[in-house]
Amino acid sequence: MVGGFMADYLKRWVSGVVLVATLLGCSSSAVQSGSWEIYRNARYGFEFPYPDNWVAGEAPVNGDGQVFSDRQNPALEMRGWAGYNLVGDVGKEGKNIKNNKNNIDSPKPLQENFTTEQGVVGELKVELGDRVSSMTLTLVRGDVRYNFQGKAPSKQFADYYKFFYYVASQYRISPPLK
Repeated sequence: MVGGFMADYLKRWVSGVVLVATLLGCSSSAVQSGSWEIYRNARYGFEFPYPDNWVAGEAPVNGDGQVFSDRQNPALEMRGWAGYNLVGDVGKEGKNIKNNKNNIDSPKPLQENFTTEQGVVGELKVELGDRVSSMTLTLVRGDVRYNFQGKAPSKQFADYYKFFYYVASQYRISPPLK
């Protein structure tokens, strides 16, 4: 057991060093603190890091996730949440959505183009808007769909791209893959 503990400790230490090195290239105020907290979701068993100088928004009653924003730039935010894939359930119109490809309630298949540090494969999508741009990571394990999203004003999004990408890469689902 000691060897496993040391390997886990070493892995976290190396991840911290890589984090610091990665973030030194970023000039945003969001990452200048250099200290991180970990948000852990007890309901769905996922976690991701956020800067310790960011503030948590009001937690949803259903406990499906959390939003964080930068104190100095509240328009800059990231959130993580999860929910069940309801394939075959009844949609808003009372119709079975299992075979309805046009229904927005049905989960879309992922374009697997991203792998987290934990080894979970998912879809990373970037949307560039006129006012707000975002990066969204979606992972599916079993009947649960896990999400991370970073948002920034479009004029600032390029400054935060590496930051959001790093946080997405650190998103973890429990129990770990074997």
